[in-house]
Amino acid sequence: MTLKNYTMQQIFEMLILPSLWATLKMLAISGILSVIFGFIVGVILILTDKDGLSPNRVIYRILDIVVNIIRSFPFIILMISIIPLTRIIVGSSIGETAALVPLTVAATPFMGRIFQSSFKEVDPALIEAAQSFGATKAQIVIKVMLVESVPSIVSGISLGIINLLGATAMAGAIGAGGLGATALTYGYQNFNEKIMYSIVVILIILVAVIQFLGDWLYKKLK
Repeated sequence: MTLKNYTMQQIFEMLILPSLWATLKMLAISGILSVIFGFIVGVILILTDKDGLSPNRVIYRILDIVVNIIRSFPFIILMISIIPLTRIIVGSSIGETAALVPLTVAATPFMGRIFQSSFKEVDPALIEAAQSFGATKAQIVIKVMLVESVPSIVSGISLGIINLLGATAMAGAIGAGGLGATALTYGYQNFNEKIMYSIVVILIILVAVIQFLGDWLYKKLK
């Protein structure tokens, strides 16, 4: 495909806009999934910690090691290494849907650490008070830990979403689609600087918007 005969507006409508939409879909779905799974991971870690409500050294150590291992992988290597798992789950290793698996796997440990560290910041006196009133562990987690740590969690999640945005761009390197694939295929490989730098500007704007919304929510909830 040659782009020499197209105006920048046409290129934006044909290539960049659909790629932006694909990136936003991947970001939204993998972001929601990683927050859900990250919450579960964070809760298990905080409950099974030695000072938690249900101390369990074995479970804590196993999950802690798994989280550290996944977080130590560069995303591009992680994405390639779990291709068999991706094929099992979605039936393919190429495309937007396939990219959701490595994106979610990569982001979940980060989100889990965000929840864990935020829960640790909750005043132990509040937890003890809830226990004295007969609150169950689930009630303590939801009504005390989660409620009290919402501002910190929101701030952490905004950083996690920004990291996830960078991962969606890298996912384009193996055919995941989105802005990364467009910048690589139609920008870098075709020596089209306009496309490449236009996408860079769009990514910068997206990061700024996500950070702004995160800071705004943090101030509102603080």
